[in-house]
Amino acid sequence: MALNVEEASFSHTNFTTHSKIKKSNKMVSFYHSWSFFCFFSMITLIFSRFINPTAAVYHGYAPSPWTLAHATFYGDESASATMGGACGYGNLITNGYGTDTAALSSTLFSDGYACGQCYQIKCVQSPWCYRGYTTVTATNLCPPNWSQDSNNGGWCNPPRTHFDMAKPAFMKIAQWKAGIVPVMYRTVPCNAIRKGGIRFSFQGNGYWLLVYVMNVAGAGDIHQMWVKGTKTGWISMSHNWGASYQAFATLQGQALSFRLTSHTTKQTITAYNVAPANWNLGLTYQAHVNFH
Repeated sequence: MALNVEEASFSHTNFTTHSKIKKSNKMVSFYHSWSFFCFFSMITLIFSRFINPTAAVYHGYAPSPWTLAHATFYGDESASATMGGACGYGNLITNGYGTDTAALSSTLFSDGYACGQCYQIKCVQSPWCYRGYTTVTATNLCPPNWSQDSNNGGWCNPPRTHFDMAKPAFMKIAQWKAGIVPVMYRTVPCNAIRKGGIRFSFQGNGYWLLVYVMNVAGAGDIHQMWVKGTKTGWISMSHNWGASYQAFATLQGQALSFRLTSHTTKQTITAYNVAPANWNLGLTYQAHVNFH
């Protein structure tokens, strides 16, 4: 049945009003969605700026790309054979390094500047592999063995990149019966496993101060170091070997401060009054700062 003019006009008005309400609701819904998106994006940006470990906590030091290498192990399940080592960390258990450690081929060891660096390692391309990865600290040198072929026993011969891991660490990525496995590795910040301040272990004599640097966070490594007594200016220390630095100076009877530069990140920090004026050789002193 046909509508009269008034009914048609009323129907058109209702349709127009309903359309406007639907459009208004869509606009409100879009506005709310857009507002939520902007709010979420802002929170994400703030979170990534202050919480993201590669941007804020680690001063821009991000994990390196994954790279192919090989890994073996040395010692037994007790890891007693790994104690000491070319980096000079002494007893790895009491000094906080545990058994998740590795000796590096000279290509990676870099004359000791790699001491303290942290590596994630995962076994690949082998039926002996376990899933996942483990994180180890560089604590020793795996020297070349020129009497054996680089592909048959001379695993640490240059230019090979090789990890000779403590057996407990190796057993986290592969069955020990494998002997040698291909791995992927990358350097990572050490902050997750190095807690508290940097530690300084003193050796030497009255005219020569030899300092072993331990528990270094950030990239884990040291490139340059200075010492300052309460009666001296900053004295540049030379790299001795591994993670040790030396100063030929008479510093006894003075409180000592240290300044350190990371080998990887080039960041420099200063640790004031690490050792009191009555410090002694053979003792270890801990700072309140680290590369965090």
